[in-house]
Amino acid sequence: MTASPVAPTPAGRSTADSALTHLADLAAFVQASPSSFHAVAEAARRLSSAGFTALEESEDWPVAAGRYFVVRDGAIVAWITPDGAGPTSPYRIVGAHTDSPGFVLKPKPTTAAHGWLQPGVEVYGGPLYNSWLDRELEFAGRLVFDDGTTELVRTGPFLRFPQLAVHLDRGVNSEGLTLNPQQHLNPVIGVGALADTDIVAHLAGLAGRAGRHVVGYDIVTADTAAPRVFGLDGTLFASGRLDNLSSVHAGLVALLAVAGEPARAATAPSIAVFAAFDHEEVGSETRSGAAGPFLESVLARIGNATPSDRARAHAQSWCLSADAGHAVHPNYPERHDPVNRPLVNSGPLLKINANKRYATDALGAAEWARSCRQAGVDYQEFVSNNSVPCGSTIGPITATRLGIRTFDVGIALLSMHSARELCGVEDPAALASAMTAFLAPA
Repeated sequence: MTASPVAPTPAGRSTADSALTHLADLAAFVQASPSSFHAVAEAARRLSSAGFTALEESEDWPVAAGRYFVVRDGAIVAWITPDGAGPTSPYRIVGAHTDSPGFVLKPKPTTAAHGWLQPGVEVYGGPLYNSWLDRELEFAGRLVFDDGTTELVRTGPFLRFPQLAVHLDRGVNSEGLTLNPQQHLNPVIGVGALADTDIVAHLAGLAGRAGRHVVGYDIVTADTAAPRVFGLDGTLFASGRLDNLSSVHAGLVALLAVAGEPARAATAPSIAVFAAFDHEEVGSETRSGAAGPFLESVLARIGNATPSDRARAHAQSWCLSADAGHAVHPNYPERHDPVNRPLVNSGPLLKINANKRYATDALGAAEWARSCRQAGVDYQEFVSNNSVPCGSTIGPITATRLGIRTFDVGIALLSMHSARELCGVEDPAALASAMTAFLAPA
């Protein structure tokens, strides 16, 4: 029998049941989401179960009040249109991204070297290479067939990046590990003759199809280890893809919480929106990325408004951009701001950057403070060390594309971009609570 990934609260631990319930659901969401396409499919499944109507981009959309969602590849937008909403009704948007750093299957992927069978993979985004070594990984993603159909597949444990033994690299612990992504990051899947193996055919077989009918694929790697609670009194949580499935899950939970209060949702003064984009880890410049036209197109169709009315709606709207941030690292404190040093289990982060790598300004900070106060949630401010430039998020992109006031938040992590990241057990639920208050202000 497989152990539960989220253990019960140990004796003496005061973590609220709601936080652990949320964490168990987050663990289930992560395990259902080895790729961006799987994450969107799981979100769509949950939305459908909650009474949301799936729409197709190629069809006419209703403008009546209701609950809806639309999928574009590895991205999804869902919303609740209240009674009385019109062309100038404002939006309250929670935005996140579905992709995580890792590796992508190359064309002509099946290779062999020195008796070992190996798949060809390419680096996606900025993974911590060494964290992917010596783990049982899976392939997951979508296959497109010559009849135009698409199938999602996942292999389960299938491949591994084997590290060179210390006996063959005596200086590795004293001189450091250097990995050339072309030479050293070629996983193994077995032994034998190349002619006897076809990875694409294996993937197609998982969908009950023949490999010769596959005409395209988007396949990524994912760690297969189950999420786990661990540490003193069970205060810590380890999982793959917390950047950024922790935010996707929190945003989805928040929208479903608003939908779960029909009277409140029906009479809300704004349209609650959940938007999860793909390809943030590589710049967002795709049709399903935040820099593409997906959200802008959806908002235009929801409002059925003139350009003038749309501008009025956007001027009253808010976007909460959610992406994971950095907790202070106890072994590298010099890499952090000397004053602002977030800890796990001390509340989600408000992310601030003077050069607008994050979109937060004073008005956004005030709106986040209001949301957290309504939710009864503490929060922390994050700013980078001046000598260590920070990354960016979908926040500045969304603000630039739509002109909507935007601020950046997220839970604090250690080991960001590792195959397995770490957060506190209390922070994911706190983020979802604050998002719920943001989507439906009291």
